[in-house]
Amino acid sequence: MNRVVGLETEYGCLTSDQFGPPNVVGRVRNWMFEHDRYGLADTHQRDWDEPAGNGGFLFNGGRAYVDMGHLEYCTPECVHLRDLLLYDRAGDALLLEALQELKLADRAGFIRNNIDHYSGATFGCHENYLVRRTAPLTEGNILSLLAFLTLRVLYTGTGRVGASFGAEFRGDLNQPCADSGFQISQRADYINNDLFEWVQFNRAIINTRDEPLADARMYRRLHLLHGDTNVLPTALLLKAGTTALVLDLLEADRLPKVLLADAVVAFRALSHQPDGPWTVILGNGERASVVQILELFHRAAQREFAGRDSETDLVLRLWDEVLTGLASDPGSLVGVVDWITKRWLFTQFARHEGLGWNDPWLKAQDLEYHHVDPARSLGLPLARTPEWWQVSAEAVGTAMRHAPLNSRAHARSQIMHLLKRKAIRFFVDWEVIDVEGLPSLNLANPFDASPAEAKTWCRQLAADHHEKPSEELTA
Repeated sequence: MNRVVGLETEYGCLTSDQFGPPNVVGRVRNWMFEHDRYGLADTHQRDWDEPAGNGGFLFNGGRAYVDMGHLEYCTPECVHLRDLLLYDRAGDALLLEALQELKLADRAGFIRNNIDHYSGATFGCHENYLVRRTAPLTEGNILSLLAFLTLRVLYTGTGRVGASFGAEFRGDLNQPCADSGFQISQRADYINNDLFEWVQFNRAIINTRDEPLADARMYRRLHLLHGDTNVLPTALLLKAGTTALVLDLLEADRLPKVLLADAVVAFRALSHQPDGPWTVILGNGERASVVQILELFHRAAQREFAGRDSETDLVLRLWDEVLTGLASDPGSLVGVVDWITKRWLFTQFARHEGLGWNDPWLKAQDLEYHHVDPARSLGLPLARTPEWWQVSAEAVGTAMRHAPLNSRAHARSQIMHLLKRKAIRFFVDWEVIDVEGLPSLNLANPFDASPAEAKTWCRQLAADHHEKPSEELTA
């Protein structure tokens, strides 16, 4: 990829524990950080809802904490798609190991989904893409990007049983899509805006908060919260890979000009049409095919970036195959696209058991599709992942403990290993590290895995504590 990308996954928790999910979530979080097992816990209050000990940074470059009752895992900064998948799966593996070590595996589990079928609440999968400050954010480009992010749901959605009414319709006699048995997206019913700054209660397709977590003169961070948490590896890779390519088009000012009449209406309507027709109304009042619009973005990326590198070519090839499948034979995408895979599986199950889509049994199966334990997941056994993106259990195990070598996550991890041996007050964040008695260390370049200023800072830290610094950090 031509940028740094990271994912934030909020996990649902299923448990028969008498004290409920909060007990399991708290114990798993504490297990990660006790005795500095996988990272360093925050020793300070980060925000009003993040007290000391609520979470911390991990030695693999990521972060784990409790957010609104959910355990949230953030990947480190990744510059390759395979790394993104690898570190995303490392989060699942951390939770599984914790449950096993805590003897909770027989009565608790975590799921990578976005819906609480009982309460109707939603929890997210947030995507983060580094965007260069020079990107031409004209009105036309923003609206074109908005169109892509709306319509990509045809291959990024994970599907769900049932529906949840948007806040603006709750309590009304007229509740759109109230009879939906199955829909494409888990998050569509909860998206209220096309562009908005805050992330709760007024969720938008594009979050406009300008918080780069890097050199603000050079970078922005596109923070997306409308997407689903994917189970199938190919769907996750396609979601991040195609979005990264569209951002490449944005930075090169080569986006196709597409304007939707109403992105939020289109997003919700598409989600409730698993059988199609997949069409939307454009800004000029005409109706157009969603697949054909997505093909415009694919062709633009093909023209600009084909042959740039092997990863780009793999994404372009997969993108083309999926769009062809959506246009001619969606069933051919079982094992590739989550919502198509889930619907195919549940249709067979419902037919065999004589169930309707409103049966609670199907909602229970909906959760099991997303289980992080491969032995329980209904989705993972059906995965068809291209050979070049497959990750081994051994590689995931390494990613649980070690940061990627090609981003600033590596430098942050190495510094954290130094800090864990010192009885001093410190503060670790994505782009800054503070230690009592030393000036702040700013890691402003997310691409730099071994910044010169970090080496100087570490030598000073070692000198102040009469220690020999790490050779890697001072070379």
